[in-house]
Amino acid sequence: MKSKQEIRSEYLKLRQRLTLLEYEQLNKKLCSLFFSFVDLSAVKCLHIFLPIVSKKEPNTLLIIDRLKKDFLHVRISIPKIDGEDRLISFYFEGKQQIAENQWGIPEPKFGKETPTQEIDLVIVPLLAFDKKGHRVGYGKGYYDRFIAQCRPDCKKVGLSFFESADLIPSTKHDIALNYVVTPSQVHVFNP
Repeated sequence: MKSKQEIRSEYLKLRQRLTLLEYEQLNKKLCSLFFSFVDLSAVKCLHIFLPIVSKKEPNTLLIIDRLKKDFLHVRISIPKIDGEDRLISFYFEGKQQIAENQWGIPEPKFGKETPTQEIDLVIVPLLAFDKKGHRVGYGKGYYDRFIAQCRPDCKKVGLSFFESADLIPSTKHDIALNYVVTPSQVHVFNP
């Protein structure tokens, strides 16, 4: 079994090899499949990561734009790493609220904090996932700690340009996803 670091390195390289055209096409397919599969009728608050374009993360701004246009009942919330090195969530007020931090990560520069207990669905960043819903992120554990604070019934959805990896080593702190949406299919783990 490969280590998380080996998997992380492999999938970062796969992303970097994507051409701009491939990246744009994969993003459109991912967004389309997300909206055809995910039932947002009961979702009142959705937390979604903002894409780090330099790392060719899925462009979640496409999802945010569609939510704001077609799903007005869904309140959008976005992440920020606070001074205590933890992930907190802020209600999304518009793109003017977003600025890149010192690491090039887009985050809200102002806003009202979202209570984690209000969040019904979290869209989680990842580099790779396995057939059990375990994920490999960037290795800091921000999202595992954040999701642990959410309600037990909060759904966790990952977005990936690539299909599942072999088995990913996991610990008791790792929280499995309910679903992962790829450009070609939706993987269901624990609905």
